Amino acid sequence: MTRNIDKVVLITGASSGIGEATARELAQAGARLFIGARRADRLEALTGELGENAAWRTLDVTDGDDFEAFVAAAEAQFGRIDVLVNNAGVMPLSPLAALKRDEWKRMIDVNVHGVLNGIAAVLPRFVAQGHGHVINVASVAAHIVLPTAAVYCGTKHMVRAVTEGLRQEHDEIRSTLISPGVVATELGHDITDPAVAAALKGWRQKSLTPDAVARAVRYALEQPEGVDINEVIVRPVAADM
Repeated sequence: MTRNIDKVVLITGASSGIGEATARELAQAGARLFIGARRADRLEALTGELGENAAWRTLDVTDGDDFEAFVAAAEAQFGRIDVLVNNAGVMPLSPLAALKRDEWKRMIDVNVHGVLNGIAAVLPRFVAQGHGHVINVASVAAHIVLPTAAVYCGTKHMVRAVTEGLRQEHDEIRSTLISPGVVATELGHDITDPAVAAALKGWRQKSLTPDAVARAVRYALEQPEGVDINEVIVRPVAADM
């Protein structure tokens, strides 16, 4: 039996892909949503579809002050915060020998600092109220390392470690890592290496749709008090990744 999710949920990277699908899934479950991303037009359109229990603000997850303002705006809108879904991420894969330092930095800024900025913004609030839930969307890359994905995998291994650290340090806060396999989204659209971009198209011949990952997020949120789903791995059937 599914449960109504009477919670205020913040979602990053909500303008497309898994973030957008999660917003739609949780809206159907009764959650109040505050969504963020860089593309204001998409956020505005999505919020218009979701109705009065959804609001939005542009968000650069790499900017700690902007993340704090995002969380404060959500709190002002709905009176409290129960859940943060750290979903924003980038994946410009390339071989290490290509020395794409700018792309390495971008992955670390968004995938690692973005998650840490989100945790830093909500953690004092969750501690003060004695409850809260941080859901970090990682990847199967948090468990494996692949050629051309060393830096990306490193960022997702970091997210996995941080999620586990949060669980161990705070008994009053739930922490969940969602690790999808290959998903048909915009992720990887910024790959600049032609051979790697072609390989990604091959990997996506067998892929999940974003709503499958959104249902995993919903599953974690539907659990009763005292139950913490620490990690969910979701892959396409018979997929290698």
